[in-house]
Amino acid sequence: MSFRHIPLLLLLFAALSAPAQTLRVLDRTTGQPVGSVALFTPSMNKSVITDSRGIASLDIFGRDDTVIFQHASYQRLTVTVEDLLRHEGKVWLVPRVVMLSESVVSVNRWEQNKEEVPNRIETIARETVTFYNPQTAADMLGASGQVFVQKSQLGGGSPMIRGFAANAVLLVVDGIRMNNAIYRSGNLQNVISLDPNTLATSEVIFGPGTVIYGSDALGGVMDFHTLVPFLSTSGTTNIKSHTLLRYASANNENTLHADITMGRKKWSSLTSLTLSRYDDLRMGSHRHPSYQRNEYVRSIQGHDSVVANPRPDVQTPSGYNQVNVLQKIRFRPGENTDYTLSFQYARSGDVPRYDRLIQYSHGHLKYAQWYYGPQIWMMPSLHISLGKKKKMWDKAKINIAYQYYEESRHDRKLNSTSLRHRTEQVYIPSLGADFEKQLPRNAGWLFYGLEASYNNVVSSALTEEITDGTTTLSPARYPAGYNHYLSTATYLTWKKNISGRLTFNGGLRYNYILLHSDVGDNMLFYPFPYDHISLHNDALNGSAGIAWHPAGGWEVKSNLSTGFRAPNLDDVGKIFDSEPGRVIVPNPGLKPEYLYSLDITVLKKTGKWLHLTAGAYVSWLDNAMVRRPFTFDGRDSILYDGEMSQVQALVNANSAFIGGLSATLALTLPKEMMLRSSLSWSHGKDNDGYAVRHVPPLFGETHLSWEKKGWKTDLWSRYNGAITYQNLAPSERGKSHMYETDDDGNPWSPPWWTLNITGSYTFPCELILQCAVENILDVRYRPYSSGIAAPGRNFILALRYNL
Repeated sequence: MSFRHIPLLLLLFAALSAPAQTLRVLDRTTGQPVGSVALFTPSMNKSVITDSRGIASLDIFGRDDTVIFQHASYQRLTVTVEDLLRHEGKVWLVPRVVMLSESVVSVNRWEQNKEEVPNRIETIARETVTFYNPQTAADMLGASGQVFVQKSQLGGGSPMIRGFAANAVLLVVDGIRMNNAIYRSGNLQNVISLDPNTLATSEVIFGPGTVIYGSDALGGVMDFHTLVPFLSTSGTTNIKSHTLLRYASANNENTLHADITMGRKKWSSLTSLTLSRYDDLRMGSHRHPSYQRNEYVRSIQGHDSVVANPRPDVQTPSGYNQVNVLQKIRFRPGENTDYTLSFQYARSGDVPRYDRLIQYSHGHLKYAQWYYGPQIWMMPSLHISLGKKKKMWDKAKINIAYQYYEESRHDRKLNSTSLRHRTEQVYIPSLGADFEKQLPRNAGWLFYGLEASYNNVVSSALTEEITDGTTTLSPARYPAGYNHYLSTATYLTWKKNISGRLTFNGGLRYNYILLHSDVGDNMLFYPFPYDHISLHNDALNGSAGIAWHPAGGWEVKSNLSTGFRAPNLDDVGKIFDSEPGRVIVPNPGLKPEYLYSLDITVLKKTGKWLHLTAGAYVSWLDNAMVRRPFTFDGRDSILYDGEMSQVQALVNANSAFIGGLSATLALTLPKEMMLRSSLSWSHGKDNDGYAVRHVPPLFGETHLSWEKKGWKTDLWSRYNGAITYQNLAPSERGKSHMYETDDDGNPWSPPWWTLNITGSYTFPCELILQCAVENILDVRYRPYSSGIAAPGRNFILALRYNL
């Protein structure tokens, strides 16, 4: 033996003779600790489990023992204790790409084996978000390859699911619905209030989720779960922190994120802060020159000038900034009781409404200014979890929350001295309770609950003369009197494992919704034929589905469900220009819309190397709310914002049909490689033969990834099909400034595809370096219905450090 081996032998001797030898287990991709990992010898005579920090003691193992590491979400690892000691007490586990027994909570609000759920569900894991580094929660949904995202401006992102979007899809965070009384039927950008850096997992349930979640869940539900503070398994205070620095070249993004968790046996705290700044977005440089920003308005000393853009691929102005804060305090006094007090806060800076700033009128830019003021979302909440069995339940969860939401719109036409300010504030107290009960004699499980939320909406407007700063009262976006929206509901679902291969899920929900609005000060500006709007709506919805597992790795799921959406204040009371020359007016006679949907999903698993999924759905929308020509006080046109505009309103069309297909593939290849691909297609027409507005084109992604010993690389492509003029919804045909022009001079949405590469390397010191090049070919494209072009070639650099 040479002398160079003596230091190593001394180090091993010192480690083995230490009073307590510990090991830390980490995720190879994210560097995060992995709890609940089982460590055991092949004979099973010695075993231990890692705690929430990924730490386990090796005291029970000898130096010559072989230890097996096992976790449902990670690849199995076998290693000797002697090898463990050589790696400074750290083990890196590789996540499974295809997980066979994943749990979801979005279907019945309680954790359930995904294989027993009849609905199609897409789970976006924290590891996926960490690797692909989306700038916003909207980008995170788009990166899943399963959800189409529209953008009217850089500070936005409106998810489209199965032909529905905006207030017809539901956002839920930590069990609390975000949708409020002014969520509009047009594209909606509120999902960016969520910070993807604080999400533990996100689930997208496709199809009506009305039985569990109530009104608005027609196309689907996006259920977000933020990080939960861990508790210490010892008497000492455990501390875990994560830091992120990220830069992206397409909009000069600068993001700083930091979170820290401190846990004791009964108490724990999690604090998170994210600061982001985005400059004007640069589009690609190849194809579709009509998307370029050749000129823009610059105001100098109160005078507007239209100036040439020296960099027409830069979309000026589009930049903004945002701050997100999350604070959680958890208290677990006993084994069956758990309290979590949470505070979430998001605030953006001014966000330029880019799709309005590129509008032209009579050959000139229409607006000198059009921007959203700071969008504020604040939600303190208390979550109570009870695990002690009672006569009426085995487990119970109670959510008490109060949300405050504020948004404002500010616009001024070219060469006008009048700057209009419109502000909305929404105050939302809510209460929800969910219960789980296992029935005797193997009769299945009951999940039931109730919820109530109340929306108080305050809408106001002023017009400012920019020359002297004076202000005058102007018409608000919504009725400027009292606006109240009350939603109450109760639900009951039943799950029964009929056999080891067949599971049935079924349920009912009763909804009652009340809306009352006083026209108020708007009577000063428009001759309303009524002084208030009052609606009372109720509905009974149901669903029934099966999950069947025949032999040979097959899985068949089918679900029949009904959906319901009651008109909210935005539907019945809004006065707002929808597009040049048209104005939306209130319709107090608007009725709810109902959806009847059937979907089927077939899965095939061949060992751990192949996972195929194919699905189809058909939906029938009755009493559909669609935008159509209307009259106001007997007139089909009114003077609005200085110009005669055609009157439109949301009305109930007779019906609409929407159907679609989807497919996914996950294939494990040799040499640590993986191929994944997804494709979605949908089609929708209303009874008048017009295309449904929020049905996206064919879209999908294909990924070829490689992972080994701290390295991970993914070469991937994202692609979209075309939507011709004949297949554009009527409301989209009037937005020629957003679309390419076909040979007949009509607007249409061209197809596009991008090539991208993403990579990361995890250093032994728990530092993670991430690099990406998106849109490598620098293609200039604009996703369907979007007012802003997508990023051009984009270099992304991120550093993550876990302590």
